[in-house]
Amino acid sequence: MPVFEYKGKSVTGVAVQGQLKAKNKADLQRMLRSNRILVTSVSRKASELNIKIGTGIKKIHISRFTRQFSTMIGAGLPMVQCLDILSQQMEAAELRKIVGQIKESVQSGTTLSEALRKHKKVFDDLYVNMVEAGEVGGALDTILVRLANYREKADQLARKVKGAMVYPIVVSIVAIGVTVAMLKFIVPVFAKMFSDLGAELPAPTQIVLNVSNILNEYFWAFILAIVAMVVAYRLIGRTSNGRLQIDKLKLRIPAIGTLIRKSSVARFSRTLGTLISSGVSILDALDTTARTAGNRVVHDAIKKATVAIAEGDTITGPLKESGVFPPMVVQMISVGEKTGGLDDMLNKIADFYDEEVDAAVAALTSLIEPVVIVVMGAVIGGILIAMYLPMFDIIGKIN
Repeated sequence: MPVFEYKGKSVTGVAVQGQLKAKNKADLQRMLRSNRILVTSVSRKASELNIKIGTGIKKIHISRFTRQFSTMIGAGLPMVQCLDILSQQMEAAELRKIVGQIKESVQSGTTLSEALRKHKKVFDDLYVNMVEAGEVGGALDTILVRLANYREKADQLARKVKGAMVYPIVVSIVAIGVTVAMLKFIVPVFAKMFSDLGAELPAPTQIVLNVSNILNEYFWAFILAIVAMVVAYRLIGRTSNGRLQIDKLKLRIPAIGTLIRKSSVARFSRTLGTLISSGVSILDALDTTARTAGNRVVHDAIKKATVAIAEGDTITGPLKESGVFPPMVVQMISVGEKTGGLDDMLNKIADFYDEEVDAAVAALTSLIEPVVIVVMGAVIGGILIAMYLPMFDIIGKIN
């Protein structure tokens, strides 16, 4: 059955487009009219090889789906029609398939939250809980807008943190690669020349030659050691105590630890504030926030806060004890609890720490760049100087 690309408008004037399989153009137009879509153009898609390169669904795909879904629901379109349109025009093929399955579930009488819960790998607990709260409270359109705003800000925060990490990692890899290449390929050339000349080598030169010899002789061992460290890191990270120790260590790293701490506070505040303002109970909101914390130290602090709330206490004590949350944040949360405006206070904290993350990213980039360049220059320059020291001695003897 051929695939057709179409463009049209809904009954409310919203522009729609997508792809559908149909016997012919007339059949396609009949299908779209049944979904209350006025077709403006139809064209048959050129045939292509049906090869799957990948079906991974990125976070940005979910964010776009949420924003489009919230816009359509807000415009008054029926939910099934919204899901039908989205199932045809999503960028990721796997997401199109999942949205189609959600549409079928809703069409058969299942609630939207129950339909989403069947796809936990795509729609996490936070997403499902917020949708469920919106359905129960009769404010699904408002909740979807909040959820879209939350996801877009969360994605933006994640991109900032990843962007800050990419630069130093790439530069460090290049520096290590250049150093290894010099020790493995360039230094041995000098070593052979010095050996042929019978020159007496200075201590720095001899040290560099020894390192080069060890690297060339046991290069396989270095590769094996790197692989072993990566595997060990992953295995340790899978254990409860190992994950906790790794996350504690991350928070202690100079500059990077500060960035991680601030991004964790921003994520915690944004998630908890969004859930509470959407009508999710405080205990369920804390439980969901803990699972999406991204750091075991923060996770444990939130879990302790959940226990404290269940016992009739406040959440500020466990947060203060964790050492992750600055005193200002703890005090603002305490004020929010006492005044009954915890969700507003948490959103204000999130906005403030989003700006703090921006400042931390800029500071980290400006700090790491000169440090890496100086270290890289010192290592490579040191190797070159060590190689030329015997040359000066040889030239002096010849003169």
